[in-house]
Amino acid sequence: MTPLRKAFNGDPLFPMELVYRMQKSPRMELPHHLHDLYELVYIHQGKGTFFIENKLVEKKEGDLFIIPGNTIHSSFPDPDDPIISSALFFAPSLVQGDPISDLQYAALHCFEISRKSGAYRYELSATDQTYIEDRLKAMSDEIGQTRLGSREALVLQLRSILLYINRYISVSSAEKPAPAALGPAWLIESIQWIHEHLDQPIGLAPLSAHASVDPAHYSRMFKKYTGLTVTDYINAKRIAHAKELILTNEMPIGRIAEICGYDTLTHFHRKFKSLTGMTPGAYRRQALSNG
Repeated sequence: MTPLRKAFNGDPLFPMELVYRMQKSPRMELPHHLHDLYELVYIHQGKGTFFIENKLVEKKEGDLFIIPGNTIHSSFPDPDDPIISSALFFAPSLVQGDPISDLQYAALHCFEISRKSGAYRYELSATDQTYIEDRLKAMSDEIGQTRLGSREALVLQLRSILLYINRYISVSSAEKPAPAALGPAWLIESIQWIHEHLDQPIGLAPLSAHASVDPAHYSRMFKKYTGLTVTDYINAKRIAHAKELILTNEMPIGRIAEICGYDTLTHFHRKFKSLTGMTPGAYRRQALSNG
């Protein structure tokens, strides 16, 4: 199954969306998806697993997940103990560029830590759970009313949550190793190898040979633990990397296609548009127009 390009229905001038206390079951859960918005997911109750970027991890009541933009992820709720969760999506621009900010503080630092360390999951104490739950409820209440300064109030609540998370990580988790991934060691190592060799030809045959696993078994296990076929996962990772390169430098689109492992510009354009809804050039122009 190709990763879903998640659609957001909010105001493009105010890129924030809160899905509050929604019950998730396997049939209701989205397939693998990726998007530009940053995401915080809090588990109110239930249990299951979460595949994020390159690993499958457990999730349970009181867990907080920090998911940077353009990170492949999908949830697998336990059918016997469905997840009730809240998901807060927002564009980084909402909390960046404040001229009176503390120069030693960056609101999105927690996302950078998660991206670099692979530690997306945090198990909160009862006190921390109460704080996050109270902030999310306040945001939900604010959205449900039409009051003066509602958007300002929502941004302030978001800033409060991010400050709390950054302080929590700095005190208790900054040097904490990422939780161990679920699944066979050969598959975990193989997925990591894919991440490190996106510029090279990659396919099922060499991957299964490198892992010393029968190709059919490799394919079944890969789909079981990631929710994607090998080809779809590789394409999603390549396009996510391409989006990052487009946003962070001015190199030609053709060069980006080569770095991301596409041998023709036509193939790159087709895959990029299927996952983002626009061409690489249009994606760059949109980013420039948004400042």
